Amino acid sequence: MKVAVVGSTGMVGQVMLKVLEERNFPVTELIPVASERSIGKKVKYKQKEYTIVSINDAIAAKPDIAIFSAGGSTSLEYAPKFAAAGITVIDNSSAWRMDPDKKLVVPEINANVLTKEDKIIANPNCSTIQLVMVLGPLNKKYNLKRVVVSTYQSVTGTGKAAVDQLNAEINNDDSVAKVYPYQVFKNALPHCDVFSDDDYTKEEIKLMKEPKKILGDDTFNLTATAVRVPVQGGHSESVNIEFENDFEVDEIRKILSETPGVIVMDDVKNNIYPMPLYSEGKDEVFVGRIRRDLSQPKTLNLWIVADNLRKGAATNAVQIAEYLVANNLV
Repeated sequence: MKVAVVGSTGMVGQVMLKVLEERNFPVTELIPVASERSIGKKVKYKQKEYTIVSINDAIAAKPDIAIFSAGGSTSLEYAPKFAAAGITVIDNSSAWRMDPDKKLVVPEINANVLTKEDKIIANPNCSTIQLVMVLGPLNKKYNLKRVVVSTYQSVTGTGKAAVDQLNAEINNDDSVAKVYPYQVFKNALPHCDVFSDDDYTKEEIKLMKEPKKILGDDTFNLTATAVRVPVQGGHSESVNIEFENDFEVDEIRKILSETPGVIVMDDVKNNIYPMPLYSEGKDEVFVGRIRRDLSQPKTLNLWIVADNLRKGAATNAVQIAEYLVANNLV
């Protein structure tokens, strides 16, 4: 299996290489791709060094799969060129997610929609992935009516420059360029991505639209507020879910504990609940603080945490690739 990783020097690209190695994906030839200034440099994979090549050289090398994490403009320009060459693209940017002709996939929830004809497959937004891992099985049982989600998102979601800003602020270093309009250390910014005309950020709009496409269900309502917090290890979400059908909290716990890729951490008597500190470096989605909303019927509160660079990006993309290989779709 020849695999190209486009954006291999970036924060997510580096994690992709790590995840491919950890999960022992059947890579017979690795083709690392990065921007022009990185061509000729080396990346490490399985104790071996590989030379970074240009994106056009990668197309010429005819990989079986190309995993993209190089931004939306690169994906829009080059993913169709890879696809035209018969290469299956798994794209981590927002470029193709809401394209009606492209599949938006979280393998545990909707991998069955994939076919051999899908040459550009979209990887969902990091916050969306962990949310639908919980919403998916609950929707099947109780039917979603309305979801209210508030996120507490790691600076790693913005990239290396944001991590540098946080660390500089912690160390009182004024020499590092700021990515955010305000300091993030000792702060919480209700501002993830750019604001749209309706005063929602693009991150919030992704959270409101993507779950419906993944679940194949547009009958429920969803609203979101996304907040950036001074955390490096993962995204957290406070989620309020109103169902059409009533539920028992113990049954909710049972359904989620039996969902592949989900770990229930919900023992408040012993202070056990999900935290970014615990999720960092792990592939699972953690859920806890599961309790009935006392203010209205058929409504649930819970707390979801996941490593946004792994299940929220790299791991989900690799899992899509694994599904394609296992089902002879590539």
